[in-house]
Amino acid sequence: ELTRTADEYAGRQAHVELAERMRRRDPGSAPNLGDRVPYVIISAAKGVAAYMKSEDPIYVLENNLPIDTQYYLEQQLAKPLLRIFEPILGEGKAQNVLLKGEHTRCKTVLTAKVGGLMAFATKRSTCIGCRAVLNHHAGAVCKFCLAYQSELYQKEVTHLSCLEEKFSRLWTQCQRCQGSLHEDVLCTSRDCPIFYMRKKVQKDLDDQELLVSRFGPPTW
Repeated sequence: ELTRTADEYAGRQAHVELAERMRRRDPGSAPNLGDRVPYVIISAAKGVAAYMKSEDPIYVLENNLPIDTQYYLEQQLAKPLLRIFEPILGEGKAQNVLLKGEHTRCKTVLTAKVGGLMAFATKRSTCIGCRAVLNHHAGAVCKFCLAYQSELYQKEVTHLSCLEEKFSRLWTQCQRCQGSLHEDVLCTSRDCPIFYMRKKVQKDLDDQELLVSRFGPPTW
């Protein structure tokens, strides 16, 4: 919670630094004194302090900013997990089994839309089938995947339908919580996990609709 101004804190705080950045980005929607400031820790260059890596969860979702998974593993998950499993597996073995090994080497890397080298990057379309870079901006597949275009289209439309169904369920749940199934959802409660799920699915749905549109209007 933002209980005082930045100058009144003895040290630099993650939520205070984020509030200042949000105020510079959009003064109208920035948190004020007394407001809760939810944040997540994002990946940054090595040595950057944690309070400088705090970011608004909605901003992270909208711009595909990568979460600092190592921070959450070491600071949030490791100690509780070790307290639970050390009596069962043993002190040394629990850490090796849970926090080391093959399962810790798989990491999903997101491509951020803002910051870093993205300001100098030129976005180019890739083939939906083989991910090869397309020389032209129109179309969805390369000449080698053209024979499988119908199959790829059906696959992406099926995925689109699944996202639409998921978004509809979340939207209806928010409407029930709001007390009406016939009005738009006005809730912006950032303490509710459904709020972030709905925002994430909404973004995924927009991206999927854009991807399907690359196939052009269906022809019969």
